Amino acid sequence: MAGFECTDKLNAFGNRVDFLTLTGHLALLRQDYRNLAPFDIRTVREGIRWSQVEKAPYQYDWTTVSTMLKQGRALGIQQVWDLCHFGYPDDLTPLHPMFARRFAAMCRAFVQFYRTHFPEGPLVVTPINEVSFIAWLGGDVRGTSPYCTKQGWEVKYALMRAYIEGVAAMRETDPNVRILTTEPLVNIVAPHDCSPELQAEAQLAHEHQYQAVDMLCGRICPELGGRPEYLDILGLNYYYSNQWELGTHAQLSWVNEHQDERWQPLRNLLQMAYARYQKPIALTETSHPGIDRPHWIRFVAEECAAVLQAGIPLWGICLYPIIDRPDWDHLSPWHRAGLWDAEEEPGELPERVLYQPYADALLEAQQIVEEACVPAALFKG
Repeated sequence: MAGFECTDKLNAFGNRVDFLTLTGHLALLRQDYRNLAPFDIRTVREGIRWSQVEKAPYQYDWTTVSTMLKQGRALGIQQVWDLCHFGYPDDLTPLHPMFARRFAAMCRAFVQFYRTHFPEGPLVVTPINEVSFIAWLGGDVRGTSPYCTKQGWEVKYALMRAYIEGVAAMRETDPNVRILTTEPLVNIVAPHDCSPELQAEAQLAHEHQYQAVDMLCGRICPELGGRPEYLDILGLNYYYSNQWELGTHAQLSWVNEHQDERWQPLRNLLQMAYARYQKPIALTETSHPGIDRPHWIRFVAEECAAVLQAGIPLWGICLYPIIDRPDWDHLSPWHRAGLWDAEEEPGELPERVLYQPYADALLEAQQIVEEACVPAALFKG
């Protein structure tokens, strides 16, 4: 799968960023989709940009989304839609009393609009991207709206209220809408030789990564209305920096050259998540910046192959971002984390430059995964 960075968030300085425009994806949509063909990628993650669709309460402009839909259909691309990717309308924050109601209304309107264009076929939706991360960013470290500290739980609770009401609204309109979560997959560990109390604190912090999906399924906070059937595909986002030490925030290197026993192979983390929810899983975001891109995709492929060989239904791996992107707060330099680098020229659209070592490694990685699918299929009978 290919993920096009689609955030429309307010950054740490209060400035609205629009990455579908900034990366040139909207203007180069047809080219971006055609570029995927040599890699046999036919499923993409896209975003509607809630802040751009709903400029006034309950009034929606689907013009851009319509263009994207038509282009995807014309080129045989399946689009998986983020309805909220870190950005909210100008008059809303997650703590606004009307946030959940407005979000649910938008979700219902999106499904009605979509089915007007395409009454048949699957519709896969992520209501809100990375609730756990954005609740921390906006609720604890003032990195985005609502710019709070020590309010991470309150922001997470509010986001999940909206998420669940949004799923209910979509299912009322179309019972066949499928919900894909996209939560961070992490491993939080205690420092070496620490107290039992700190070990327990690290274990609790590690467990908190499941709170959003537990709320969606009704396992915790049942007053929000979560249900097990609201989870269809367990999407998990995993990057090279997703394992760290509590307190010091020291990263556990994914290469694990020093054989740190606290390090968890990706296959283990995926298997633990699957065991918890017993739903098909997808690696919905993964990438590495710079020259390590080829090594990273081979590593991911080998780990995912092991998951498939264990008989676990792994339905997809999403390269995110597929086109390079900058940071939200400082728009230069760009990360060089995509399959295509985006070369900027003043006044011009970013040019797509294929990073050939990554492209070669991707083809090898696809072969590794494909070979693992055969015994996995036999394992299922």
